[in-house]
Amino acid sequence: MFSSFRFLVFFTALFASIATQTALASSREQIIEKYLRNMTLSEKVGQMALLTLHSVSKGDLPYGLTEPHQLDPERLRSAIVEKGVGAIFNTGIHAMSLKEWREIITTINGETSQTRLKIPILYGIDAVHGMNYAFGATIFPQQMGLAATWDPEMVEKVAAVTAYEARAAFIPWVFTPTMDLGRNPAHSRFYETFGEDTYLTASLGKAMIRGLQSENTADHQRVGATLKHFIGYTQPVSGKDRTPVYIPDIVLQENFIPPFRAGIEAGALAIMLANCELNGVPVHADQRLIVGLLKNELSFPGVVLSDWNSIYALYEQYHVARDKKEAIKLAINAGVDLNMIPFDLDFVTMLKELVENGEVPMSRIDDAVSRILGLKYALGLFSSPSFSTGDYPAFGSDSFSELNLQVARASMTLLKNKANVLPLTRNTKVLVTGFAADSMSALNGGWTYTWLGRDTDFYAKEKNTILEAIINKLGAAQVEYVATDYDSNTNIEKAVAAASRSDVIILCLGELSYAENFGNIDDLSLPKSQVELAQRLADTGKPVILILTEGRPRIISSFAEDMAAIVMAYLPGNEGGNAAADVLFGDAEPGGRLPFTYPRGPNGLGSYDHKSPEGYAFNPQFAFGAGLSFSEIEYTDLTVNKKEFTSAENLAITISVHNKGGRKASEIVQLYVSDLVATIPPPVKRLRAYQKIILDPGEVIKVTFLLPIHDLKFVDNNGRMSLESGEFEIIIGDLRQTIILR
Repeated sequence: MFSSFRFLVFFTALFASIATQTALASSREQIIEKYLRNMTLSEKVGQMALLTLHSVSKGDLPYGLTEPHQLDPERLRSAIVEKGVGAIFNTGIHAMSLKEWREIITTINGETSQTRLKIPILYGIDAVHGMNYAFGATIFPQQMGLAATWDPEMVEKVAAVTAYEARAAFIPWVFTPTMDLGRNPAHSRFYETFGEDTYLTASLGKAMIRGLQSENTADHQRVGATLKHFIGYTQPVSGKDRTPVYIPDIVLQENFIPPFRAGIEAGALAIMLANCELNGVPVHADQRLIVGLLKNELSFPGVVLSDWNSIYALYEQYHVARDKKEAIKLAINAGVDLNMIPFDLDFVTMLKELVENGEVPMSRIDDAVSRILGLKYALGLFSSPSFSTGDYPAFGSDSFSELNLQVARASMTLLKNKANVLPLTRNTKVLVTGFAADSMSALNGGWTYTWLGRDTDFYAKEKNTILEAIINKLGAAQVEYVATDYDSNTNIEKAVAAASRSDVIILCLGELSYAENFGNIDDLSLPKSQVELAQRLADTGKPVILILTEGRPRIISSFAEDMAAIVMAYLPGNEGGNAAADVLFGDAEPGGRLPFTYPRGPNGLGSYDHKSPEGYAFNPQFAFGAGLSFSEIEYTDLTVNKKEFTSAENLAITISVHNKGGRKASEIVQLYVSDLVATIPPPVKRLRAYQKIILDPGEVIKVTFLLPIHDLKFVDNNGRMSLESGEFEIIIGDLRQTIILR
């Protein structure tokens, strides 16, 4: 009787939920249809325009904004009332306070009261590692650092805080996560990815979308997510930003499309296009890619938006259009819905003329506008474009900072620990040096308070650099600091002399802050002065602990063998200094594992899932998935539930993990599968599952993976997903088991 009652309650709730969702969908469609039916052509094309905040602000356009930031009433009225612009994005010169953001968003939305239909404005922002354009917000590790945690639950929590703090600024829509793969370390946006692996990127991307959007993006603590950048943008041949990309169809389908498919299935509301040409065609003009693949094959129902000025780039850079008007025609007909102009209001006039002249069909306009209105509806903007200022008491709170610290600790990746030099004891006398030792900018990278992130030391004064965090651990008397430059020999001799007065040298190397094309480089090698500093300090005979704060793997092979320990810190955010010090002195475990392959030489590039013919030359500095614990971890007893399988069955794979050390340890158990023979050359192995576990001293944990056989499919020479009979090897750590698929 009781179980029947529970059965009845369950299905009553289920049917109620289905009825609610059906009613919401019906309401959404009714609202969209009502607006479409009543909108003029001018109002429709206005909704397809996305302006930068600069264009409606006081100051000389395009970039000469006044300080402090002020909206320009005439420009704002011209954009919203006269041109009917439906969306605005970006920040001013730098981040702003919550008070400023709320005033800006409220004023912008207030201007819609002067329009005929009063459609709310959609506002978006690049919140790529926290709400990085709001003072006082929680600035997390960059996305590559999040990937190093291999922890979807943690990533989801980070995304939820980002959403909360963006909504606190009245911003309902963010341009994150990046779902393109980081497989070219030279690319300046490498740090904005989840790394090189398809499976890891898909799983962490889905977690980020859950955290940003939850089940209800109209909730005033959630925001709309935007997948970036569709597709292949991070794989340029030259390594330079916004340069041509060539990816064979098999590789595109096998590696690059699955993360976007996962993001779409997770419900992401928008997708930003890649600002490049792919296989000879500019992405923003590729109807086969946008309509054929994205909207039709992948069934994406949301908004497809352009990147910065990418529509006009069809004319200005790619030369596939005679003028701006033809560029607009190409992009809209290719399937672009929302257009990041970002300054040019003539877009609205030209698009209207193209429709009136029959060069852009009205059906294309209605499709785009219905998607844009659908996004606004999903974000709750029709019911409440702005929110109560009292709804966000946790903004910038201690609890958010504590989460940030936990995430930064979990990202720290111990790549070398000779003779267990780490963790250090509290009575150690240390020399701290290297240009990144006393820099918040080096910990955060781009997209931090400003686009390039180069003023972070000014805006995050209250946060601890690595140097400051170490002093807090040991006291000033035990710490000597010698400042050195990024790319000059200044103070190298002084640092070498100071080494004699210390027990251990903590050397902080890496990169200056950059974003997009400002991060273009010709060589992955570190500047010569940093290499010389490392080599000279190693020659002193004192143990050198290298901490790398960098957005991509810069080459360290000339001195890596001489380092006593190496910690990859990535770009760990505002709590990165504290997290690094915690790991150095054993107050936290180094929880991270590499989400990419760390190359040994500038041209020694390649991913872990390379093909067998590449194997003889594949010799990375550190392997994908690498990372040490302070404890010795042993894998034993790899078992599979049976030897032979059919395609309808599941693999049950079990491994015992033993913490043989005296400290609690974090371990990421990584399951790889190798297809030993296939009709096209298979990769040497592919990550198929992973699990993060915490082990007490001496503890043994048995980890089980359930892997459907159909997960072993690959893209064949005809572009179809294929599963072939034969032998497969299951790989965890150094253990292997062979299975047979019949």
